Amino acid sequence: MIITKTKEGNSLTVALEGRMDANSAPQLDEALKEEMDGITKLTIDLKNLAYTSSAGLRVLLLAQKTMNKKGGMVIRNVSEDIMEIFDMVGFTDLLNIEE
Repeated sequence: MIITKTKEGNSLTVALEGRMDANSAPQLDEALKEEMDGITKLTIDLKNLAYTSSAGLRVLLLAQKTMNKKGGMVIRNVSEDIMEIFDMVGFTDLLNIEE
């Protein structure tokens, strides 16, 4: 998985490309932890994410919980396949997803 981070002031955008699975999800978790100081708005762009496993879902949920205390998080550009996974596990009610 390729992780691209763009930081502007107190906003961080993280774009994901490829597959987020048990091997790559810890990379995202670490990348987020490295950048979270002073961040009040987190945007996660899934435009080029082809797949996520439960490990990836866990990282997204932890990021949402963290950002609920610090400001806000939004997930953008969710493909039909990833949205289907979010629907199946009930994440559409837990995550702030923009169409």
